[in-house]
Amino acid sequence: MECSWKTVLLLVCASLGVQYTAIRTLRDSLSGPCQGADHCQARHHRDSRWRALCGDNWLSVESSRKHILLFATTRSGSSFTGQLLNQHPGVFYVFEPLYHVQQAFTNSSSRLRRTLDRRALLGAYRDLLLNLYTCDLHFMENYIRPEPQDHVTGSFFRRSSSHALCSPPVCLEGGDGLATGQPDEIWCPKKCGNLNLTLASMSCLSREHVAIKTVRIPEVKDLRTLTEDPRLDLKIIHLVRDPRAILASRIMAFSDQFRAWKVWNATGRQPRYVDLSQITSTCKDMAASAETGLQRPAWLRGRYLLVRYEDLASNPEVKATEIYRFAGLDMEDRVRMWIVQNTNSNVSATADWNYRYSTTRDSRATADTWRLRLGFDIVRTVQNLCNDTLALLGYRPVQSAAELRNLSHSLVEPRTFQTVTW
Repeated sequence: MECSWKTVLLLVCASLGVQYTAIRTLRDSLSGPCQGADHCQARHHRDSRWRALCGDNWLSVESSRKHILLFATTRSGSSFTGQLLNQHPGVFYVFEPLYHVQQAFTNSSSRLRRTLDRRALLGAYRDLLLNLYTCDLHFMENYIRPEPQDHVTGSFFRRSSSHALCSPPVCLEGGDGLATGQPDEIWCPKKCGNLNLTLASMSCLSREHVAIKTVRIPEVKDLRTLTEDPRLDLKIIHLVRDPRAILASRIMAFSDQFRAWKVWNATGRQPRYVDLSQITSTCKDMAASAETGLQRPAWLRGRYLLVRYEDLASNPEVKATEIYRFAGLDMEDRVRMWIVQNTNSNVSATADWNYRYSTTRDSRATADTWRLRLGFDIVRTVQNLCNDTLALLGYRPVQSAAELRNLSHSLVEPRTFQTVTW
């Protein structure tokens, strides 16, 4: 019996030792390259590529880093607004990284999907955001499919929307592409090849700030744990847009998903099978988030800014300055130049790369285009579904087709949203 007892004890100890080693190995593999001085020093000696980033200046950069989240809903102007942040040379910008989490959950087996609820998905979203804000892009390997090999992937969603991911050290050809004057979306896929996540992490660490855009988190209250995390200095820019304009943009961009709406818009008769739940949910989430932000709870105080896309489109430089001021960024000449070039009607008329996520446009005209595209019957339905949201955010309803088409009459009330104290 004594021998048997000792054998069991040794096996238990050995098992615990193996588990401890495995946990430490996993933690090291998933942690960022400079998650502390000791870890950084170890990387420094193993790989010379970290030396430039793990020197004495690393801690000062880390302590002053701003973490910016552009929080929006689909087709609300978030691609355009995100590019305002992407143009800053000190910002490491990532476009919709939560796409990979959503895809991984969606593609899981049906049995696994049944065990996953909204809370689990939101938890995965928050975990990824935290790791990205600390420049650990390796963490995305848990979700990218097919799985990256040697930390290299060709499946990073919209990589070319990030200037940092199309520039040295991530892409050595980036300097040549930038010199052409073309948007990154044109030359980056051709010149940069697959994405090395290790080099991307290094680039992130070398930049002063990290900005992320997402349309996949329903409400701002879902971000509370991140705003209270002492490792982050999180600033949330909540971008909203007239729900009627959002719907019009979705019908155009995702025609297959909105086929019933297109029939309704073309015929003026509502099909029996049209799904009203998506726009209803959009309005509900948008209003709930705005109400939370406007109440200025302690966990959001100084961390939340409400921006209407229509205000940004009508006066882009003024609103961009407000966004930059809130985020704690300096307004660079490069940003001002981008605004002039990408909100000018002459530029947008000659642009040959206009597509679903294009950010080159006559911004003032674009904000009202939906009024010429949507039928009055659809507009009236959305107004009934989203009446409280329209009132809260300062969007005027219309009572007739003539009023809808009269672009000389603005449907955006002058409104100042007191969400931050400068």
